[in-house]
Amino acid sequence: EEKDANEAEKKITEINTGVYLSPAPLLLEKLAEVDNNNAQKEYYLTDIVKKGGKAWKASDENEFLGANTRVELAHLSKLLWKKRAVKFMEAGVGIIDAESVYISPDAVIESDAAIYPNTYIQGKSVIKTRTVLFQGVRISNSEIGRDCIIKDNSLIEDSFVGDNSVVGPMAHLRPGAYLSGGNRIGNFVELKKAVLGLGVKANHLSYLGDAKVGDGTNIGCGAITCNYDGYNKYETVIGSDVFVGSDVQFVAPVKVGNGAIIGAGSTITGDVGANDIALSRLPQKNLKGKAEQYRKTRENKENKENKGNI
Repeated sequence: EEKDANEAEKKITEINTGVYLSPAPLLLEKLAEVDNNNAQKEYYLTDIVKKGGKAWKASDENEFLGANTRVELAHLSKLLWKKRAVKFMEAGVGIIDAESVYISPDAVIESDAAIYPNTYIQGKSVIKTRTVLFQGVRISNSEIGRDCIIKDNSLIEDSFVGDNSVVGPMAHLRPGAYLSGGNRIGNFVELKKAVLGLGVKANHLSYLGDAKVGDGTNIGCGAITCNYDGYNKYETVIGSDVFVGSDVQFVAPVKVGNGAIIGAGSTITGDVGANDIALSRLPQKNLKGKAEQYRKTRENKENKENKGNI
């Protein structure tokens, strides 16, 4: 297999082709002279110049390479990806490894942006100045504002990320996500059709779907919007400067007023007014000294079961 791969690579580098330029009447005359009087019984277009012609040397021989196999296609694709990356580097974009960055021909990347290896910028994406894309990031038809940091292995699709935002690592912005700016979207956070105001933070393990969140609100770990009942999608609206504790579920449709506090572990099924505190936990019950009794009961049960298996 290694020998075959080496032979394929050799064939790629030795391939010799060209572009023929001719007045139409002369070309038709030359084509009429082409025949298949050869060992392969094939017609060769190159025969049109066997009686003479002028040659011009191309500035880049790679421009005329062709692909007849998957190996050759991969080789040519690599050349195109690298050429595009180098073009951006010459315009002031920082790219660590030009051979492992894959940029769409419709993408716009401003100078002083920085791109780490194994990143994909697809479709009509826009990356603004001084933004950093770390390794493993994929941006598809999205705009990333100035001075943003997109951390490792994050996926952003059909979304907008405002200036000075941090996304990831391993965050997923699905179509319709809109970050107004100064946002913090952490690891394993997923957004879908979610509009987040200035400074909104959701740092870990949260899902916000079909949601609107006002400026300055903090979304705690594990908080989710329950936006789908199996038939329809519903919206959650959370005001500005709201504090959402960990492991909160908003059962949409529901609205939360400005300045409200949602206690950790709550399931919110009704609207919450401005500056209200909402809690839906059951009262905690402590059974005094019952832990030791519970362990002894379990041990006795397991001993009886083990004896029955002897």
